[in-house]
Amino acid sequence: MPPPLLYYIRHGETDWNVEDRLQGGRDIPLNATGRAQALRCGEILRGLLARDGRDAASFDFVASPLGRARSTMEIMRTALGVDPQAYRIDARLTEVGFGQWEGSTIAELTRREPDAVAARERDKWRFAPPDGESYEVMSLRIAAWYRDLAADTVAVAHGGTLRGLIAALGLASVEEAPAVNIAQGVVYLIADGRMTRYA
Repeated sequence: MPPPLLYYIRHGETDWNVEDRLQGGRDIPLNATGRAQALRCGEILRGLLARDGRDAASFDFVASPLGRARSTMEIMRTALGVDPQAYRIDARLTEVGFGQWEGSTIAELTRREPDAVAARERDKWRFAPPDGESYEVMSLRIAAWYRDLAADTVAVAHGGTLRGLIAALGLASVEEAPAVNIAQGVVYLIADGRMTRYA
């Protein structure tokens, strides 16, 4: 039996995204662009479900506990015409943790900790910032979450967690996955052993 369909949406834009600041577990709210992107994702998803003759009620909806993911989910569900609050939270969808680096840009870190940034560039998959988490470790929790899917699912989470998932599923190598651009305002479908992007 094939795994359930997964529609995966990265949360909408925040001011820290604009500033290229590492967010990780910090709870940074959506900005106006992010709210518009969330609405757009709801419209894209509504079109995809209509195309396939599916009802939103037949999907499980789950989000990262971070506010930017939850706000994106609620705006999307409103666009779908369903109760904006009727979804689950799963902590395994929380963004990869950047520890002491959260709130900084890579440019700032390069000035402050050039050797550590160089080590990260050499092996982004296995590198963990101080008090942070590597992609390798994060991918274990996101893979466990995916294995537990019991129904076709719509998930709203983060760019890092999708990078970890596509590596765990063999859709990208561990060398490639950390550099994959996961866009905002886009719906990704993981099905039939591939990832398809809808914008």
